[in-house]
Formats: sequence, structure tokens, C-alpha cells
Amino acid sequence: MRQFTGFFIGGGFGTAFVLANAGPPLPSAAGLILRLLAVGAMVAVIAAAVILSRRGEVDPAPGTEDAPRFRFGPFYGIVVLLEVVLLFGGIQVLRALGAPMEANVAWIALVVGLHFLPLAWYWRMGQILGVAVYLSALGAVGLVMAAVGFAEWVPFVSGVLSGVGMLAGILVGMAGMLRASRSEGDGAANGEPVGGTARS
Repeated sequence: MRQFTGFFIGGGFGTAFVLANAGPPLPSAAGLILRLLAVGAMVAVIAAAVILSRRGEVDPAPGTEDAPRFRFGPFYGIVVLLEVVLLFGGIQVLRALGAPMEANVAWIALVVGLHFLPLAWYWRMGQILGVAVYLSALGAVGLVMAAVGFAEWVPFVSGVLSGVGMLAGILVGMAGMLRASRSEGDGAANGEPVGGTARS
């Protein structure tokens, strides 16, 4: 299950963002539905990880030993440390400037999005750049909204939409892994070597 740590962290963040921000001005029923869907999505992420682990997804297919992997070494630690400093430092600056409390959500989304940029290089996972741009854009939009008088909708735009996007991206990625794993299993059952077809 260790190879899915990145998915769990991302899914946990996405779920927390939805749970914390799916409130007014959204109708209470809509907020409840969004929170239930977020929790359900996180459960689905965990279930997919369990299934993939049981199918032996931990073992890379032949020729993919150098494929991108989540790594949590010193570089990751430095990135996270800088992220924490920017998060708390930026919130203090926003408070000093008299920004509405809702602007904090936008700042968090912006910083979290930006922190994926160096991680995309470190993990050699170009697809994470999409997450970085998505979250950063929603964070920047939220800051603008807070500045021009639409602060009440910032938690939805920068919070709920950020969380939904992260959870959706993770689920799509894991669904692809499940399909690939099932195809490899079917190939092995038919006498074909895992990771490719038999050669004559």
C-alpha cells in the first residue's frame, strides 16, 4: 500500500477541502450531498488501492522499472516545509491587510497548487502539472473574488472545486490502473506474459 501514499495524501486533502468549505452560500442540501460524495470518493480511492495491491500492482511490469514513482526524500521534505511557511506566512499577511477570512481558502489552494510544480519534476510525473495549474488558478481566482467583494463564494470556488477536482483526477487515474491491472491479469490467465504478449 505504500506506493499509493501520494494518492491518499491528495485524496485526503481533496476530501478535507470539500468537507470544510461546502457550506453557505450553498444550500444545506447541496452542501450535504457534496460532503457525502467526497467521503464516498475517498472510500473508493482506498478500495481501489486495496484491490491493486492484491493484484500485485506493487511489482512493476517488465521494462517499467524506471517509471515515475512517489518519492518522499529530503527534496520532498524541503518542498513541504516551504509550503507550510508560505501557508501560515501568507495567511498572516492577508490578516494584516484586512482581507476577509474567506481569502485564506484561496491562498491555501494557490500555495498547494504551486507546491506541485517542483514535485512534478521530482516525481517525473508530468500529469501533476495539470493539478498544479488547476489548483493555482482556482486559488488566484478566489483571491481576486475576495478583493472585489465576492468573498462569500470563495470557499466554493477555491475550496470545494479544488477538492472535487483533486478527487476526480485521482479516481480517474486509479480507474486506469485498475483497467490495466485487469488486462494484465487476463493476459496471464491466457498464458501471455504479464506486461506484453508472447513472442514467436
